[in-house]
Amino acid sequence: MDFLKSAVASAIAKGTGQPFSLGDRVDIGDSVWALHNGTKRDDGSACSVFSFDINANKSRLPLAKNAVRKFRTLRHPGVIKVLDTIERLTFWQTETNLYIVTERIVPLSWPVKRRSLNEETAKWGLYTVASTLKFINEDASSVHGAVRASSVFTSESGEWKLGGFEILSSMKEDDAIIYTYGSIMPDAARFTPPEVVKGGWDTIKRHPLAAVDAYGLGILIFEVFNGNFAGGDQVGKTTNIPPSMQQSYKRLCTANPKLRLSPGHFVEQGKKHGGFFQTPLIRMTEDIDSLGLKTDAEREEFVNELDELSEDFPEDFFKMKVLPELLKSVEFGGGGPKVLSATLKIGSKLSADEFNAKLTPVVVRLFGNPDRALRVCLLDNLPSMIDNLPQKVVNDKIFPQMTSGFTDVAPVVREQTVKAVLTIINKLNDRIVNGELLKFLARTANDEQPGIRTNTTICLGRIAKNLGQSTRSKVLIAAFTRALRDPFAHARVAGLLALSATIDVFTEDDCAAKILPAICPSLLDKEKLIRDQANKTLDLYVQRVRKHANTMTDTVIPPTAPTEAKPDVRVATPNESSWAGWAISSFTNKVAAANGEIEPTANGSKPSDPETARSASVPRPAKSSPSTQLDLPKQVLRPTAQPLNRSMSDRPAPPVHSPEPEEDGDDVFDAWGAMDDDEGDEDPFTAAVSSPKPTSPAPSSTAAPKVPYDDGGEPDFAGWLAAKNQTKAKNPLPKGLTKAASTNTVATRSSAASTTKPRTVVAPKKIDTKPKNEEIDDDWGDAWD
Repeated sequence: MDFLKSAVASAIAKGTGQPFSLGDRVDIGDSVWALHNGTKRDDGSACSVFSFDINANKSRLPLAKNAVRKFRTLRHPGVIKVLDTIERLTFWQTETNLYIVTERIVPLSWPVKRRSLNEETAKWGLYTVASTLKFINEDASSVHGAVRASSVFTSESGEWKLGGFEILSSMKEDDAIIYTYGSIMPDAARFTPPEVVKGGWDTIKRHPLAAVDAYGLGILIFEVFNGNFAGGDQVGKTTNIPPSMQQSYKRLCTANPKLRLSPGHFVEQGKKHGGFFQTPLIRMTEDIDSLGLKTDAEREEFVNELDELSEDFPEDFFKMKVLPELLKSVEFGGGGPKVLSATLKIGSKLSADEFNAKLTPVVVRLFGNPDRALRVCLLDNLPSMIDNLPQKVVNDKIFPQMTSGFTDVAPVVREQTVKAVLTIINKLNDRIVNGELLKFLARTANDEQPGIRTNTTICLGRIAKNLGQSTRSKVLIAAFTRALRDPFAHARVAGLLALSATIDVFTEDDCAAKILPAICPSLLDKEKLIRDQANKTLDLYVQRVRKHANTMTDTVIPPTAPTEAKPDVRVATPNESSWAGWAISSFTNKVAAANGEIEPTANGSKPSDPETARSASVPRPAKSSPSTQLDLPKQVLRPTAQPLNRSMSDRPAPPVHSPEPEEDGDDVFDAWGAMDDDEGDEDPFTAAVSSPKPTSPAPSSTAAPKVPYDDGGEPDFAGWLAAKNQTKAKNPLPKGLTKAASTNTVATRSSAASTTKPRTVVAPKKIDTKPKNEEIDDDWGDAWD
């Protein structure tokens, strides 16, 4: 039968006429009420429902009706907030159930039995209950009469709320319910004061009004710190009671009601300087409601106390009570960045749904605030918020407002904005990352502040995987190689580290052609830190390039058919004894051809080279006939003069060092650079290999060997001077000497033609004396003209 009545009551409560729907039943022990979790139908918010079955508990119906009446009339922050009270009637118009709809609450007996309350939270809750009893006793002139753990509940904000108003009575009423029904309260014998046990509830008229509630407050203190209250013999024991509270606690539990400390005096003693109610949590609770009216100094003091709170304080209180007040202070009361930091610290403990409902709209509005201090604070705390921010909100609302930070005048704003990119990069879509974001990072990469340039390089290295494949390699190579040339040492280190971290992003061709040449100058950096890192980075890229090279084919040239005629060209192969064997062979072939053309002389005159000129004094194996020697100057001297000079110029001569080449010979790198940079100049190596072919000597009709005239071993000093003058004629500056030399040559040839004696061919001796004449000095002037 009881089951049927309960089912009918539940069905009635779930009917369409009720403003709530009942949920699970909550265990509150021995009570006249049944507590259910409920949901309001109008907005879907959570609530709690006290349900009383009239037919099942008719003897306690006056207690239930008294509780309904007191909940309607008694309003205080420490009292359970009542949303609605309902008396439900059946279709027979008879009373069946009473309902009290309140805010969502949880019995305090749950954490008390588990002993899960820390000391600071327990003091904070006891302070709330004692302050509420003070209001009931002094302001309402009433007696609660049933103060115990089962009469206290905790709200969603973690605050302690006082309930259990079944025998709450005003002492101004002669027929107060406490006198008649106080003894039928559940488990009354265990919690009744000793004077009531002896003389009944009427005795409270002869004692102080707050004596009964003071005794119940003492029992509640014992329950909170010990977990359970067995009976009257435990009253007044100080087991687990904080030392600072023990003396006041004993006065609450004294057997003489006239000596008991009232709840109001208990609060006053705890609030004294150094008292047991002087805690950061209690001070914050009192100040939070007036935060918007405080001065800057008072607000800063409040935030400092908020930061000092430990992590074991009730999180629900911060979410439900502190957070809304902080948001109001930040957005409208000028709370500043310090209040914002405390707000976001609390917001990090919210769920995603709670965060989006309470914090996201405020955060979006604050990003548009021109206050730089607030913007920097938001950017600093962005890591704690980003997981709760939807991607659409970040792309459409937050990032567009962040972009002004990349170009802000204040360097700290630009730097924090660059750092914040790492936080929001996973929330941005590809269009923003590869478009707007890269444009802004290109600006900060060239920022005047070296720290911002360094952080931009680090940022690019860490977001490389988020960049598009079409732009990733090009952007990163340009950014990192630029960083390697940065005058700031840490920026160069950042570039090397970024290259090491993103080695997998680049192709092997980019590694070999673009990155390795850019790293090499850092090997000789003035900073040892950079040199060391450059060696590490270089090794990574060299190993990758070598590994890829081992997988490549030996050649891409297709094999030729075996029947084709192959030109006789010397090609380098791996079997060559030297890496440049083909070049050396080609060069020696040309030199050998030149030597073969120069060695046969057409007349008896000595070559202009000093060594060949002096070879006339060396004994020769055979001598030609005099007739042959006399005929040589006439027949061969003039036609073979020009080919002889050209062949001698082609033949390698002993090096003649002039002063200017000696000065330039020290700088080897400049010489290689000149060869590479001057495109119009002829490559000296090419010029040496491909020299002009000398004119072949005229064929001789006689077969006699052409041997120079033997002067009997006498040193040919005039020939040596002629060769020396001819060597000096190669200097481009003294043009007059070239002109004089050509004149002397003509004179020598004419004198040789006018005589038939062999000894008269001494033209070099005449040339030696002419440069000393004054006529040659005039020729110098003519040559410069």
